[in-house]
Amino acid sequence: MNILSCSELLYFILVEIIEANAGIMVENEKNNRRRLVEFKDGCRYGKFGRTKAYELIGDARIRAYKMGGKTMIDLDSVDKYHASLPRVETRAN
Repeated sequence: MNILSCSELLYFILVEIIEANAGIMVENEKNNRRRLVEFKDGCRYGKFGRTKAYELIGDARIRAYKMGGKTMIDLDSVDKYHASLPRVETRAN
C-alpha cells in the first residue's frame, strides 16, 4: 500500500484542480488542444516561481501567450520542460 504524505496529496489535488480548470483550450498547429492556465497557476503547476517562469519563457523552454491583459502558460510546455530535466545520478555505496 502506497501512503502519500500530506504535501504529496495536496500537490496531486492541486494538479487535478488546475487541469480541470484549464478553461482556455485553443487549437494548435496539429489540431490538438493546448492547456492554458493563468500565470500563477502555471507557476504552481510547474513548481517554480515567477522569476524562474519568466526565465524559462525568455529561453523558450516553456510557452506563454497573452490573452487580453493576462499571461497564460501552456501546461503541455511545462510537462515537456520537466521531461527534459536531467536525472540525478546517485553514488553507490
